[in-house]
Amino acid sequence: MLEHGALAPDATYAASPANLASLTEVIQSQPNDPQAYNMRGTVLATSGRRKEALVDFNKAIQLDPKYAEAFANRGLVHRQNGQPDLAIRDYDAALRIDPNYAAAYLGRGLAWRDKKQNLKALEDINRAIAIRPDNAQAYHNRGLLYQGSGQHQFAIDDFSTAATLAPREADPYLARALSFIAAGDLKAAASDLDNAVQLDEQNFAAWTSRGFAYERLGDKEKAAGSYAKALNIQQNYAPASDGFRRVGGQYGKTYQAF
Repeated sequence: MLEHGALAPDATYAASPANLASLTEVIQSQPNDPQAYNMRGTVLATSGRRKEALVDFNKAIQLDPKYAEAFANRGLVHRQNGQPDLAIRDYDAALRIDPNYAAAYLGRGLAWRDKKQNLKALEDINRAIAIRPDNAQAYHNRGLLYQGSGQHQFAIDDFSTAATLAPREADPYLARALSFIAAGDLKAAASDLDNAVQLDEQNFAAWTSRGFAYERLGDKEKAAGSYAKALNIQQNYAPASDGFRRVGGQYGKTYQAF
């Protein structure tokens, strides 16, 4: 099943040529198996080959018009392609088949968010959480809705739940840190950003935000080290280079990030 929220799965295994070849062999031996097409479509979509994935999801739905997962997966690809109306249509179909399909509510909620219809988005994400209260993605995405509307305490609560449910994901820590910054709690923000960069060392946005938090706390050494880390990952990233300059950073000098 494709993920329907912000915490994207690792595509390394999904993109494996051996995995694709194996699924293609299954389809060749069982050409009327909708699950095989749905599985291969999931692999293709996760590895960025969305046009090919749509072909497989279309075939799965043709073979089984009651295949809720194939509708939801096709809906996600439509949303990734910037077609939220098509996505909503597919999520509607999935929910007619399975009214308790939490991932479809979450996916449709995100499609509504893409259309700037945040009340409908919130309603669907709330439904997803009611059905699956263990879904970290749903809490994370509801937190983003609250954050976008300036309701930072609600956002912090949801990001905290997401971090508890998915402790190895950097995104909830980064998102919660931004709400802590907005709320003026720089120490809590810095702590979250420490966690975020340790969980995802290549996240230049997290390093940049960490630099900003420590800059505001008056720790220019950690700030410069964080900005330098961001620039090592993404050269000429303006927010990081501007921050590095503000704290008196010198290129070629070694800084302590922790």
